[in-house]
Amino acid sequence: MVRKILFYLMVVFYLLAGSAHFIIPEFYYGMMPPYIPYHYEVNILAGVTEILLALALLPSSTRVSAAWGIIILLIAVFPANIQMSLNAYESKDPKFLLTLIRLPFQILFLSWAWMFTKKDSV
Repeated sequence: MVRKILFYLMVVFYLLAGSAHFIIPEFYYGMMPPYIPYHYEVNILAGVTEILLALALLPSSTRVSAAWGIIILLIAVFPANIQMSLNAYESKDPKFLLTLIRLPFQILFLSWAWMFTKKDSV
């Protein structure tokens, strides 16, 4: 039962996270490392990817691939989380420590997706 709840929470989480790329794109632009070009396009791609992966979790036939896709996505966007901390540190933002707390949460998110990388995991 807990696994099923975690599964549906993950679907909702990634649907909301993906939608946020369109609702508050400025937040994501500020996170992107300067060496990544085309911030607008990358933001759209990330949002669409999160939404599609969330939806792909629902059918059992695509669930394992979608969970692996989320893991790959989390690894790919990790530099943005680091950039967010660097930005806060350089600007002497008091929220700097909060941005550092965000980094270990990526391990939690990876573990959460990992739960559904096996067939019949829900």
